[in-house]
Amino acid sequence: MTQSVAVVTGASRGLGAAVVLALVTRGWHVVAVARTVGGLEDLDDRCKASGAQDGALTLAPMDITDEAAMQHLCRALYDRWGRVDLWAHMAIHAAPLSPVPHLDMKDWDRSYATNTRATAVLIGYVAPLLAGSATGTALFVDDPRGGDRFFGAYGATKSAQIALARSWQSESAKIGPRVLIEPVSPMPTALRARFFPGEDRTPLSDPNAEAARLIDLL
Repeated sequence: MTQSVAVVTGASRGLGAAVVLALVTRGWHVVAVARTVGGLEDLDDRCKASGAQDGALTLAPMDITDEAAMQHLCRALYDRWGRVDLWAHMAIHAAPLSPVPHLDMKDWDRSYATNTRATAVLIGYVAPLLAGSATGTALFVDDPRGGDRFFGAYGATKSAQIALARSWQSESAKIGPRVLIEPVSPMPTALRARFFPGEDRTPLSDPNAEAARLIDLL
């Protein structure tokens, strides 16, 4: 049987890293994309410690806002496998909370570039790879913060990301690929800590459990 191939963007920490771990322990080959080399190396160590097979993980230290790099990556994926069975898009930029009149435009620009524009670019690059798989699936995580107080930059750009995904989902319903857009329970991730510092993390969900639940949907 041909090994299933996944690409996880935003793979070095939090839910993205947990999704990678869930996939490699189930026999997938995963291409893990993230900006932080140290985070990817730590992820590699965690995958090996989990009992993943040698060669189950390919590390791709890249910035998803670098369109030339993403184009090169997708071409390399096509040349090696001719397809991708799963794209799990976990990459996100969490701008500091701020009243809308005081938004820092550098944070706004980075939020738009990462959360919205890069998503649109990647959909265009990855869609043909998913079309090469009989089970091609794109997975997005919803986090409905649009309109919440002080979440202007994150809420607006994340909402735009999910709007793109929902349009793609509707357009692909009959012809594929499958597009899944799933909410997740609050988790003790670095992303959430940035928004809710000092929060009691005891009742929050384990990212590994949430990742397993998402992979079970496949």
